[in-house]
Amino acid sequence: MSANVDAAKGAAPIRITVLGATGSVGQSLADIIERNPTQFDVVALVANRNVSALSDLAKRLNAGSAVLADASKYDALVEALQGSGIEASAGPGAVLEAVDRPADLVVGAVVGAAGLEPTMAAIQPGRRIALANKECLVCAGDLFMARIREHNAELLPVDSEHNAIFQVFETAQADLIEKVILTASGGPFRTFSKEEMKTVSPTQALKHPNWDMGARITIDSATMMNKGFEVIEASHLFPVQHDQLAVLVHPQSAVHGLVQYKDGSLLAQLGSPDMRTPIAHCLAFPRRMDVPVKRLDLAALGTLSFEEPDLARFPALRLALEAMEAGGGAPAALNAADEVAVEAFLLGQIGFLDIPAAIETVLDNLTAEGALQSASCVQDVLQLDDAARIKTKEWVKARSN
Repeated sequence: MSANVDAAKGAAPIRITVLGATGSVGQSLADIIERNPTQFDVVALVANRNVSALSDLAKRLNAGSAVLADASKYDALVEALQGSGIEASAGPGAVLEAVDRPADLVVGAVVGAAGLEPTMAAIQPGRRIALANKECLVCAGDLFMARIREHNAELLPVDSEHNAIFQVFETAQADLIEKVILTASGGPFRTFSKEEMKTVSPTQALKHPNWDMGARITIDSATMMNKGFEVIEASHLFPVQHDQLAVLVHPQSAVHGLVQYKDGSLLAQLGSPDMRTPIAHCLAFPRRMDVPVKRLDLAALGTLSFEEPDLARFPALRLALEAMEAGGGAPAALNAADEVAVEAFLLGQIGFLDIPAAIETVLDNLTAEGALQSASCVQDVLQLDDAARIKTKEWVKARSN
């Protein structure tokens, strides 16, 4: 570990760049930084196109620069930051320039495939990457991890389940691990029949029982596709075989991840469902830092329950597991098709159960065309992403006519 990447009192501030600064992860991270201003030096904040949110956040965190991916918002950003001393820039080139600036830690929290290129570019020798962008591992896991190894960078998982596993995964004894278990709340429709799910609305699907997240990930949690994505990510993050990865539905969301060892030990990480806990773990690693999250009261909770996931009622999880086994471009196509289908559901163009139906059809078609080959570069991933999106939009159009 780099000597200056340490949140201990008296150490030099951690130089940090945040990709996806105005999203839910970025907002939780900002809360931690504001509470510990002397421990962090915010080099750059990067967002997509939200001028007011980015400019306000940059001022709050005294950032060195604020960058928007949308070049057309440059003038508005300059005006919003006038007199603050914060540098403003915009456009894809500006984003890549921002991640190239000296920093100890880069948080990759851009939502969607748009985060792939800048997060890949952020991987530099000796740098620490706190990853919250699922597409980097779902769509380009082999490429991403190869780059991490090539540059001897350090990868820390921000996602609550992966971070939980990271905390109890004894890497030096990976050969003595039997199983890695990711937990899932089951979402708002955990007890619904397939017949009941046919008519659920976007409003119902957006009411997650435990977590406050963005729209797409909330819908993905309702279909359980998000858990499938997390299993694919775990297959890249941890040195285990596919058959060592499992999912348990755990409605209380108190246990976030478990690791089963060959001696019979089952280690678990527990905590309240608050993203500030895993984010803080990444910011301070290998130390810990004070975070004002609600403490988990097991006596008040009373009961922790677990159940096997129902792949018949939640076929999206099955599709994700099959894509992981298929490998190659299947996970990237899965992700792209899901993003389009979820958006169509939110717009009222298709039903809830149409989401996995659309994805399965698109994957079957791309498989038949021989289009799901392994990517040799990021451009290959993006081309497949485009192809899957086009096919999914065609499916949605045909379905809604």
